[in-house]
Amino acid sequence: MALVDPISNFLTVVRNGVQAKKETVDIPASLLTGRILEIFKGDGYIEDFRLMKDNAQGSFKVYLRYPNKKPAIIGLRRISRPGLRVYKKNMELPRVLNGLGTAVISTSKGVITDREARKMRIGGEVLCYIW
Repeated sequence: MALVDPISNFLTVVRNGVQAKKETVDIPASLLTGRILEIFKGDGYIEDFRLMKDNAQGSFKVYLRYPNKKPAIIGLRRISRPGLRVYKKNMELPRVLNGLGTAVISTSKGVITDREARKMRIGGEVLCYIW
């Protein structure tokens, strides 16, 4: 069965792994998923991730982060989806929890955080929120 929305599947696997207090989760690999994982790692939501070459596509092994035995990821939310795309201009970019969270934006310059998009003064498709 083909996945209709791989980003939503990725976020659900991470959310379920955090709720079950797993140390690692496996996610099907793609360039977009890899870039979102880089953002999560840069903002301190995950420890690390590695590409595991097991078949043609491969998968990412994501090491979840639990500082002081509490999960670093409190919430994940998919914003733009295949049935309803959400685009924002640079002045309309959302602030997640007044700047405590991160919005992942797909722009013409690549997949970046909301803070980077504001600095570069570009808008794009709001993929997800993480806090």
